[in-house]
Amino acid sequence: MSELCQEFGISRKTGYKIFDRYQDCGVQGLTDRSRRPHHYAHKLPFQVENYILNLKREHPSWGARKIRERLTRRFSDIKIPAKSTVHALLDRHGFVERRGRARRRAHGTPL
Repeated sequence: MSELCQEFGISRKTGYKIFDRYQDCGVQGLTDRSRRPHHYAHKLPFQVENYILNLKREHPSWGARKIRERLTRRFSDIKIPAKSTVHALLDRHGFVERRGRARRRAHGTPL
């Protein structure tokens, strides 16, 4: 194994990992695998996400701060997301209207 790993320019640890994958999965185990996480630790629960979206549909003028306040009253047993998380969810679903920033123009001094 040492000579083989040295020939391919990999460490022995990597060589054994590849060898074990080949024994477990065959040739399919040698292909590249996705590095995407299997689950997201801080993802909002489905019910909370639906509640936020339904509140925004019922009250289009409400913003993230007011919706978050309603969440704290409705769901006392779960960790309430931050205002920015509620805003990001609304933005992701197209409920946020983006406004352009006011550009400040330099004024020259009179000659």
